[in-house]
Amino acid sequence: MYICQVAELTCKITRVKQVDKITVAELTLMAEKMYGGLVKGVVDVQKNILVLDAEMHADEEQFLLEHGSNQDDLWGINLYPGKFGSEDFIEFDSMINIRPRQKNMSRGVDNEELRKQIITIVEGIVIK
Repeated sequence: MYICQVAELTCKITRVKQVDKITVAELTLMAEKMYGGLVKGVVDVQKNILVLDAEMHADEEQFLLEHGSNQDDLWGINLYPGKFGSEDFIEFDSMINIRPRQKNMSRGVDNEELRKQIITIVEGIVIK
């Protein structure tokens, strides 16, 4: 059960959820259903939105694009519920992050200020 489910999209087997708040326990359940130890997510840094619960970051990105987000504002992350509270909780690693036009040449998030902004957004949404 999610604390706040703003929107839901069903595509194939993948359910994509935009959340206002989510607990670590809920993330753990998501992780167990998907990859075991991680939950994929996409953050819209302009709108302060977090979307979770899809097999691929691209599905989450597509959901946000269909709901009015700008691709330049979307960044893929992985959350490790078992590492909540440590700097390893958020991993910046997604194919959607490779953006030469934005000078991001890796699957990570190369801009430190942008990483800090993503961390702040996630910390405001994920609660113990």
